[in-house]
Amino acid sequence: MKPSTLLPLSLGVIAAVQAQAQNQTKKTPGKLPNIIIIYMDDMGYGDLSVTGAQGYTTPNIDRMSFDGIRFTQYYSPSPVSSASRAGLMTGCYPNRVNIYGAIQANSEVGINADETLIPEMLKTAGYRSCIVGKWHLGARPQFLPLQNGFDEYFGLPYSNDMWPYGYTAQRGDKNPEVTKPGVPELPLYDGNKVLRYIKTMDDEEQLTTMYAERSVDFIKRNASRPFFLYLAQSMVHVPLAVSDKFRGKSEQGLFGDAMMEVDWCVGQVLKAVRDIGAENNTLVIFTSDNGPWIHFGARAGSAGGLREAKNVCFEGGQRVPCIMKWPAAIPQGAICNRMISGIDILPTLAAITGAPLPEKKLDGVNILPLMKGDNSYKAHDFLYYFFEDNGLNAVRDDRFKLVEPHEYNTYEGYLPHDDGSPGGRGRAHTDWVLFDLRRDPGERYNVLEMYPDEVAKLKQALADMRAQIGDSNMKIGHGPEVRPAGRAEK
Repeated sequence: MKPSTLLPLSLGVIAAVQAQAQNQTKKTPGKLPNIIIIYMDDMGYGDLSVTGAQGYTTPNIDRMSFDGIRFTQYYSPSPVSSASRAGLMTGCYPNRVNIYGAIQANSEVGINADETLIPEMLKTAGYRSCIVGKWHLGARPQFLPLQNGFDEYFGLPYSNDMWPYGYTAQRGDKNPEVTKPGVPELPLYDGNKVLRYIKTMDDEEQLTTMYAERSVDFIKRNASRPFFLYLAQSMVHVPLAVSDKFRGKSEQGLFGDAMMEVDWCVGQVLKAVRDIGAENNTLVIFTSDNGPWIHFGARAGSAGGLREAKNVCFEGGQRVPCIMKWPAAIPQGAICNRMISGIDILPTLAAITGAPLPEKKLDGVNILPLMKGDNSYKAHDFLYYFFEDNGLNAVRDDRFKLVEPHEYNTYEGYLPHDDGSPGGRGRAHTDWVLFDLRRDPGERYNVLEMYPDEVAKLKQALADMRAQIGDSNMKIGHGPEVRPAGRAEK
């Protein structure tokens, strides 16, 4: 395996983990496992019945947690879409690869071709890869999935609200009102070709069903070889769209209906894996790109009591459910309370498959020991919270989280809307604050003065990362280790 240049904060621990994980992987019998990542859109910590959702159930996803492991302190790489997906695909904090925010439909920016993404890495181990659903790492031809390692692509290049019709289009309306002039029509791709355009809510209502059908087809066509399926759901991002199969089935309106339909989609994928006789040796990872967009009220999810939501670096923006199932290696019904992140998935897949790690520097680490039930293993000394153009907003260790002074989006004090349109949202400022996440996951009590040694340690961790990547909150530009994003060819 080609070595990666990793962060200097925990080199000894990282090396020990990688050695242990490689040894454990060698003990797993049989051929290389199939790999499926199911990435939800805007699903919060409290949106599964296994994490406390009310008014609907998610039995297929819940069953994954009974058959595998649930990580209670998993963090998406960012509290917003494109940056989160960049972190997942590269194994880096998204600001290291200069992807932040949500890349707009007309943007000239995308993932740099020099970055090695998960499908490119897995290709060296003989995997065939397919993405079904939302991409959101650049919409220009050079940035699309087939130019970045995937063999197949069916889905949307960005979010389902990036179309001319905003959030108020209604089902049955064949000519919805244009509320976003200048935004292009929403294309549905098959490979590098636009299959058709999504122009109505009736079109959007078919997306989850089409994603299920294409995913099942890919699994069955690749039953005799190792495959990687990245199923990036468009739901439960607004505008919410639900087919007749599930519309009106929940007690939580369109949001509950959409969650039930996505759960059905997950069930179809898991059934297809069983049908080809591959359940024992298929790793399925289920998680979300970020927390819920709560100013959409009843059309949005729940952060499960965590503070704030999408687009914010408090816990509600980035702590989301993560469930993994792999009967050949993961014990049933396991719970892991260690902190991990979406940036850890790429290096973990490298350890599992024997694929060489990317040559460029990574931030993620191999978490295979945790997946196999070794809760004594510590993957990270620190995890960092980035948002917007290089704002290094916070850092946490096993217990404490230090937030540095910065301006942030806030939903607190603003009433949401329940009609499909966005409610209020404002800006607020925080000074230095310290939270004890073990006792206060809702981040309500500043214990800065109680733990001066912890504050000093976490400030040093921030300084170490700041020296690498920079920090706009401290008026420090991009650091020497920030790599360029891709720019569209002229």
